[in-house]
Amino acid sequence: MKNSLREQRTYKNPNIIDISQYCRSLNSLKGLVERIFNAVDIRINGERPWDVQVRHEGVYQRVISQGSLGLGEAYMDGWWDCENLDEAFFRVIRAEQEGRFRLIFPFSILFSLFISDLKSKILNHQRLSEAFMVGERHYDIGNDLYRSMLDKRMVYTCAYWENARDLDEAQEFKLDLVCRKLQLRPGMHVLDIGCGWGSFAKYAAQQYGVKVTGITISHKQVELAQETCRGLPIDIQLKDYRDFSGTFDRIVSLGMFEHVGYKNYRTYMQMVARSLKDDGLFLLQTIGSNKSTTSYDLWLNKYIFPNALIPSIEQIGQSYEGLLVMEDWQNFSAYYDQTLMVWFKNFNTNWYSLRSRYGDKFYRMWRYYLLSCAGLFRARRLQLWQIVFSKYGIPKGYRRI
Repeated sequence: MKNSLREQRTYKNPNIIDISQYCRSLNSLKGLVERIFNAVDIRINGERPWDVQVRHEGVYQRVISQGSLGLGEAYMDGWWDCENLDEAFFRVIRAEQEGRFRLIFPFSILFSLFISDLKSKILNHQRLSEAFMVGERHYDIGNDLYRSMLDKRMVYTCAYWENARDLDEAQEFKLDLVCRKLQLRPGMHVLDIGCGWGSFAKYAAQQYGVKVTGITISHKQVELAQETCRGLPIDIQLKDYRDFSGTFDRIVSLGMFEHVGYKNYRTYMQMVARSLKDDGLFLLQTIGSNKSTTSYDLWLNKYIFPNALIPSIEQIGQSYEGLLVMEDWQNFSAYYDQTLMVWFKNFNTNWYSLRSRYGDKFYRMWRYYLLSCAGLFRARRLQLWQIVFSKYGIPKGYRRI
């Protein structure tokens, strides 16, 4: 009786697609995928750049039974292809957000998501003992990879493309935007939480005359940052934010909050509040989610960013409540699509020099990562926020310079 009612609801609303009804045969699974793709003008084995080419018939069962993990792994294994992968992701995600279809997942996928969510609620995946995992598995892959992909300063966060002619200029504009929002003045001491390869520290020290202390959980980043920042008033340390103490005029964090985890958001903000002088400013740049979640994407967690979690406005708001005052909140997420596409272009162009070390499966993995994320930002599933905080509130209000 329950199944009958479910089928009736699905039939009455053509936008609702119950995947379990299609799991009876290969032809049914193919029909399901074709129905979804028809809603977004994607064809199986079509001739347009955003059409999907199926190389192995087992891809349908793999995706239905394993969800996003199966989809990504099937692509890595060459079971399906798409010339404009970013556009395909954009079309599907945007259509889902606009309500052109809604999927009802089978028990196997729902159970996997439930287990993932349950683990994240019981365990603290971003606890101090696991803090260096993402550094070892992502940021320490190899500086040659990031040199080939990023701008000349090696800024691994969203660029600011307003009036910029290329990636180098767009990243310089972003760094300068951050410095101006922080209202830096010569002689100030700045803490950079998640300093990467030292791009912000070097720019701020050279252009604004400040002293910078940078912390990161990546050995490779520390080595290169110490080398490139030599001779400047910059101290780069291999350290987790929870093991750090000091007091600073300004604090900045660009693209690191995604690794903090919702169980630690409050701890992170407490550390910031404790480390910020009474008249100080703190700028947080982070990818943002439209919805609060406590679980991570299974494919991204396994292959790209272990234990990464994208915060929502609600989660960020709760984290700093009673600790800091929000002075300014800017969203320029559309620029991340553009940034990711240039990163992929650079990576693809320079692959000939990387191939012998990383291998073809890595190429497909990294291509999938960059282009699928570009599609997510283009569809506005993901956001990019720059938020400025003060400790007690600026008496006459905050003004962007």
